[in-house]
Amino acid sequence: MADDPPALRPESRVVHPSPPNPTSGAVMPGIEVSTTFARDEQYDLLNRHHAYIRDENPTFRLAETVLTELEHGSDTLLFSSGMAAGMAIVQALAPGDQIVVPEVMYWSLRNWMEDFSAKWGIGLVKFDGSDPGAAPQALADALANPTTGARRVVWLESPANPVWNLIDIEACARVAHGKGAIVVCDATAATPVLTRPLDLGADIVMHSATKYLNGHSDVLAGALITREKTPFWRLVKRARAENGAILGSFEAWLLQRGMRTLFLRVRAASANALQIARHFESHPRVERVLYPGLPSHPGHEIALRQMHGGFGGMLSLLVKGGADAALATIGRCKLFVRATSIGGVESLIEHRPTIEGPRSPIPQNLLRISVGIEAVEDLIADLEQALD
Repeated sequence: MADDPPALRPESRVVHPSPPNPTSGAVMPGIEVSTTFARDEQYDLLNRHHAYIRDENPTFRLAETVLTELEHGSDTLLFSSGMAAGMAIVQALAPGDQIVVPEVMYWSLRNWMEDFSAKWGIGLVKFDGSDPGAAPQALADALANPTTGARRVVWLESPANPVWNLIDIEACARVAHGKGAIVVCDATAATPVLTRPLDLGADIVMHSATKYLNGHSDVLAGALITREKTPFWRLVKRARAENGAILGSFEAWLLQRGMRTLFLRVRAASANALQIARHFESHPRVERVLYPGLPSHPGHEIALRQMHGGFGGMLSLLVKGGADAALATIGRCKLFVRATSIGGVESLIEHRPTIEGPRSPIPQNLLRISVGIEAVEDLIADLEQALD
């Protein structure tokens, strides 16, 4: 039909999440703030998708639709935070079920998983994902012991925060599925611009939408996208509704607004990060640069296969001289903002071991850097003077 919308590439789809409003002509989508929705004389919903905002929200449904398309999934759920999204996966499990996680992953969620699993009788097993070539076998070993529960979940993260290990999603998904496990992949740092885990065999992909998806450090949000609407997905959806871990209408609107520039921001940050990584790889005061775009990175070959259009905006520096030297360096930064988060248009730097505390396995001299979209010459100059 002549009125059918054209098939759009992802870069165009995020800019045009919906057509202009046919009544007002407004180019930007509106915000629906109603918490409840009316029924007719027979008590049927006027719109079968909208009954109460804790289950469905027209504003966040627009962002969910775009994310579903970007990740090549079948459904998306937005949450009030990335933590809430990750927690919903575990809360969909029952006592006796099992979750297998990498030893290095986002620390706050890892700590919560450990505590929650211990209290609720969910088996938590860790595997070493630091060696890209050995990770699939390490995962197979972790899954070797059968569980009495009905479900097993394998949690992957690539690149893994804050050392940016790359894991072969396709190989690990093949191992996990061979053991009957569900595969969830945290792709916050890669974003659908660079990596689509569902295309590589993952069942569910998770994002802290606070980070790159929104990209402006002004929204707290999370997202899960599924390849298929399975019985487990229905349990996750129920967990969101019953826990009330939903996104507010204004935050959902800000998220879809931020996503309009997603491809531009991620590509610009990735280009900056690669230049910074190359510049400081041989710096006399830097012990090592952790960035998957460098050939020296142990996961570089996987990154070449798994990441397309860039290697992300996240890198870490191991500063010579230990924690004291790292803290002194961060204290001298003038352009980089000393703050905890990733994925904004502004560049941030933090001493990650201070944030993670005594349970952290992270080297004490590690500085985590979220590269923004500033002029890369200014960013390099700031790090140069801070390291001197």
